[in-house]
Order: sequence, then C-alpha cells, then structure tokens
Amino acid sequence: MRICMVSETWAPEINGVAHTLGHLSREALALGHRLQLVRPTPTDPAPLCSNGVEAELRVRGVSLPGYREVRLGLPAPRSLRQFWQKQRPDVVYLATQGPLGWSAQSIARRLDIPSVAGWHTNFDHYCHDYGLPWLSGPVRRRLRTFHNRSQATLVPTHRQADDLTADGFMGVRVMARGIDGERFSPSHRDPELRAQWGAGEHTPVILHVGRLAPEKNLALLRESCMALSDASPDACVVIVGDGPGRRALEAALPNAHFTGFIPADELARHYASADLFLFPSLSETWGNVLLEAMASGLAAVAFCHAAGDELIDHDHNGLALAVDDADGFREAAVTLCQQPARRARLGRSARQRALAYSWPAITDTFLDTLAHARETPHAASRPRPA
Repeated sequence: MRICMVSETWAPEINGVAHTLGHLSREALALGHRLQLVRPTPTDPAPLCSNGVEAELRVRGVSLPGYREVRLGLPAPRSLRQFWQKQRPDVVYLATQGPLGWSAQSIARRLDIPSVAGWHTNFDHYCHDYGLPWLSGPVRRRLRTFHNRSQATLVPTHRQADDLTADGFMGVRVMARGIDGERFSPSHRDPELRAQWGAGEHTPVILHVGRLAPEKNLALLRESCMALSDASPDACVVIVGDGPGRRALEAALPNAHFTGFIPADELARHYASADLFLFPSLSETWGNVLLEAMASGLAAVAFCHAAGDELIDHDHNGLALAVDDADGFREAAVTLCQQPARRARLGRSARQRALAYSWPAITDTFLDTLAHARETPHAASRPRPA
C-alpha cells in the first residue's frame, strides 16, 4: 500500500504521537509499504523525505502559545489536492483532529481516497485543563463528526473504544502501543548515573517522565513528591521532560533533579536506574512513558485510566488507583517507596506485562485496519445507528 500520514508532528520531535508514528512507519516500510507525509513546516526544518518517506508535503502552521515547538497545521486544500493527484495514496491516516486533519479528510473524500482517523489526543479533556469546560461538549460533538467521516477510528484502549462507541462513534477499533524491550530494559541500570543524583545502591529513586504542562496533573505530582520527601528524606526525585509547568515545579521541588528532554538512549538509562515511577496524568489517550517504565522493570503508581487501566493489574504489576482518588495516589506512592521488596516484585511482573506489546504486532493491527478501509464505503454512505 501507499500510505499517507497526515500529522501535526514527526520525528525528531519528542512526544507520544511522533513516537507512535515513527514506529508504525518503520515497521510498515520494512514490510514493503510506501509512505507519504503531510505535516506543518517544523520550526527547525529537517530534510524533505527523510526516514524512508517517498513524498512529503509541508503546509503552513502556527505555534501554540507558550509552546513554540508544537505546531498546529492550517488547512491546505489546494496543495493537498495537487499532492495527491500527482501521487495518489491508497489510504490516508489522519493522526490529527485539527484544521489540517479536517482539510485532508475533505480532500480525500472528494478524491475518493479512504481514510482512517487516529485518536491520539483527548482534546475534549483539555478544555477542562485549560479553564474552558463549557467547550468540552461542543468539541466532543465536533470530534464525533470528524471521526465518523472516516472509514475507521483507531484508539489505544478497549475502555476508550467502548466509551466512544456508546457515544455514537462508528468503526472504532483498538490499536495499542508497542515497546522495544531491548532498548527499555533493567539491564541499562547505571550506578554512575545514580551517583550523579546522589543516590546510593539502596536509595529509592522516584522518576517521572513527560511533558510538564497543566493537562498532566502536575499539582498531584508535586504533592506526591513533597509527601515522599517528608516520609523518606533520603528519597531522590528525578523529573525528565520540559514544558510551561517546569518553572513552578522546580520552585516547589528544589531538591529534585530536572533533566529537560533527553535522547532515547539516555532515557532508557534513566528508567532503568530508578526504582519507582509516578504517572498521575488523566489526560492521556495511552501514555507511552508508562509502558517504557514497566518494560524497564519499574513499579508504577498510576490511575485506572488509559494505559494504566489497560496494563496494570493492581498490586500484581503496579498500583492503579481510581481516577478520583488523589489521596490514594499520594499514599500509594509513599507506601511503595518504603517497600523495596514489593517494588521489586511489581517491577518484575511489570516487565513481563510490557513485553507482550510488540511493535510488529501493533503494526499488523494498523495495516489490517488500513487495508479494510480500502474496501469500506465512505462513512457518509454508511447507515447511522438507530
């Protein structure tokens, strides 16, 4: 197949969407499929048609306020039409629900090119995180219209598939995320890195990895780390990532180690050199960092949400709290920090669970869905549910 990816982001940008698309594209190329790319012009332009892409269209974009590196693609109907008339794809994968995604979907429908939409971002949830809760309902309805205009929608978890289907979304399929179990492995534990953090062999190291932004539940991360420091003064806190919330978090946690964004190999060392992973976010569609932490042999504290709900069997391979139990999250973090044997047991089971999620298997689901979309009538002609 010739597959066209339409995305707001692409490697070497660091985020969950770029990470997922990078793995899917590499696996698809290895199987002999051809790849096109449509995306906004990046702030630091890389060469066109890199990473095996045979044709690339870059469109105008705007940076989000406070996030220069995050680009929102603008509609480009004329350019898209010319691009696809010159080299027609067999199917389009829409990894963005924004203006670029709508524009691409409309042109694909006019050219009778099937499309599959991916649910990579909970935009309706973000309305609450950014003080616009009244927008959540209209955004959700708009998203339903968008996704029902494609032949299928891929979501990361079974719970989300059930929720969207119950809310009138059609053609919903589950495509989880995968892990490279050799890159993310306990074998990368590094005593020298721990020494740089001031951590000895038996010092508990608490790790968080992610974008430092309001939607990531940073208030609970801050409160949990402060409670950990009070209960276990020798504990070491390491926070990997960057974003608009970093400055306030650094002020609240002056003894924590903030690394900013780091390369993938360094990230693997950081996971493996820690002992406990905190993941308080409730805005994820999946949460690649949780799977990476589990593959690295870490006991994790998370919520029964997204990957936490899909991956964690409570007190077997991690701790997963009810989504409204912030107190329980803090208490679980403090308790587990003080129980090294339990952490080790959970971490061993966590790795076994994570290794079941291989990228080749995930890509098979992706490609099967795209192939099925080529045989499916346009969403507009499908009968709507009664």
